[in-house]
Amino acid sequence: MTMNPILALQQQRMLLEIEYNCEKDNFQKQALSMGLQRKIKRGDALWPLKYGKSYYNSLNQLALEVYRQADDDVEHNFEYGRPVMFFSLGNNEKTDGKASVNYFKFTGVVNYADGDRIVVTVPDNAPLLELQNAGNFGMQLSFDETSYKMMFEALDRVIRARGNRLAYLRDLFYTPSMKAERFTFGQIRFPYLNETQEHAVNEVLCAKDVSVVHGPPGTGKTTTLVEAIYETLMRENQVLVCAQSNMAVDWISERLVDRGINVLRIGNPTRVNDKMLGFTYERRFEAHSDYPQLWAIRKSIREMRQHRKRGDDHFHQKMDRLKARATELEIRINAELFGEARVIACTLVSSASRLLQGMKFATLFIDEAAQALEAACWIPIRKASRVILAGDHCQLPPTIKSLAAMHGGLDKTLMERIVENKPEVVTLLKMQYRMNDDIMRFSSDYFYHGEVESAPEVKHRGILDYDDAFEWIDTADIDAREEFIGETFGRINKAEAELTLAVLQHYFEKIGKQRIMDERIDVGIISPYRAQVQYLRHLIKKQSFFKPYRHLLSVNTVDGFQGQERDVIMISLVRANEEGQIGFLRDLRRMNVAITRARMKLIILGNTETMGRHPFYKKLINYINLL
Repeated sequence: MTMNPILALQQQRMLLEIEYNCEKDNFQKQALSMGLQRKIKRGDALWPLKYGKSYYNSLNQLALEVYRQADDDVEHNFEYGRPVMFFSLGNNEKTDGKASVNYFKFTGVVNYADGDRIVVTVPDNAPLLELQNAGNFGMQLSFDETSYKMMFEALDRVIRARGNRLAYLRDLFYTPSMKAERFTFGQIRFPYLNETQEHAVNEVLCAKDVSVVHGPPGTGKTTTLVEAIYETLMRENQVLVCAQSNMAVDWISERLVDRGINVLRIGNPTRVNDKMLGFTYERRFEAHSDYPQLWAIRKSIREMRQHRKRGDDHFHQKMDRLKARATELEIRINAELFGEARVIACTLVSSASRLLQGMKFATLFIDEAAQALEAACWIPIRKASRVILAGDHCQLPPTIKSLAAMHGGLDKTLMERIVENKPEVVTLLKMQYRMNDDIMRFSSDYFYHGEVESAPEVKHRGILDYDDAFEWIDTADIDAREEFIGETFGRINKAEAELTLAVLQHYFEKIGKQRIMDERIDVGIISPYRAQVQYLRHLIKKQSFFKPYRHLLSVNTVDGFQGQERDVIMISLVRANEEGQIGFLRDLRRMNVAITRARMKLIILGNTETMGRHPFYKKLINYINLL
């Protein structure tokens, strides 16, 4: 059924508004009712903090450095671009005191987060002295108005577009009968790519409007995308590369830098290392030969403002002269940085940055496109004349808080829409290089029509001889039950968590410590429930057996493992109840991510009676039993 593109987008806008209001309400309710300790546990608040130094950064923003003092194993959610609020507690208050939190009246933005050190940019008039004297202060994530503002703006622009490239792309993506146009080039051979990867790169080069690279787990989507970008740069001077998350932008940027491409990363990386920082806009700006002069001028401007004398008639003239000189230098530095860069890389929302104002690109690449809201994708599409999307709509969907918005279809991504309306522009990558074939086969059959094959070199990979690569351990035998904990009713299954670690210990004993250490056999423990993740982390810390192996173990939610892989993966499903309720485990795309992280060994722990009532899990259990 074809829907008028403008009506469809207006509906998107309405759903986005529902989501916006829902998230804002939730945020305000939580801010008022949720105890601070709970926010800290969730990684949404940090307390107590130590005040570092404050200074003006290279972009002339007032920046404040703070350090987390609590010795926590909680991973916090503070990353570049997220808005934050500062608060102080009365000296004698406990952290769960709800009435005692006093908020400062300004909002900051995370500029940089490196473990326990976080840099926040704040307004010039922020009362930093007050904050410094507060002593007992912390910060928490604030509601992110900016991203929504950018998405609404982008949708409005797309809805209003008439007779231009944006209007053409909008109509094309929504109208099945409209054919996407192509260039005709001779096929190029890439000896280091497999057949479907080579085909995908050629399809990208031939696309005049749009192309989709559909990459199931382990099929080398990033490798293919990097190659496609590299080849596109043989024909174009500069491309824009975006992704939903900072992490995904980092990952592709790093790979492009490895290919010798000059990347300019707008925004700061999530994993802070010298290599990553080296290609950020901020570092490049600071390293420019004209920067010391610009810094000196900005310093003079600030000093003049502070020491302005009454009746100084020449103040404005001097000020205007200095400002004009500073602007001139800034424009010159930017022109050089953007002139040299072949790839501009940023998140979808950051593509609205003032630095990219007025810039146009022949080609836009969107990685992890199946994880982004459609509205977010339209932000950079406004700057481009053709769009290449890469991702996998059978893995993690975008996160949506409002059930009403979700049922209305807000979770349908632009990539899904194009795959549905334009199957001819999609290339499926079919050769996977990650998993033992027994682990991969179920996912291939269920999600990819059995089209994904295992590369010969990984087909039979394993750790122990005569070992089953894929196991299901039924927790009904130990009478493990799920229970609720905390105010937001996190689900936890303590007996299952203990069994998970007992099974892992037994497996480690079979392999032997020496071999685990020599070969650095790494393990990921996944649970869909955050409460279970934290309980498992707590148990590992407590058990002396795991002490030597801690650097090889990571415990996280499914979302936390997106895009990653480990030699051994264990999944604790948690759900065990009489009614056969499995909650959001019904989202099978999430499960597809979980079961495709393991290279050599996958162990799922779950209650067969509860899980087996759902057709997907029943099929999965039968598949494992037949291996």
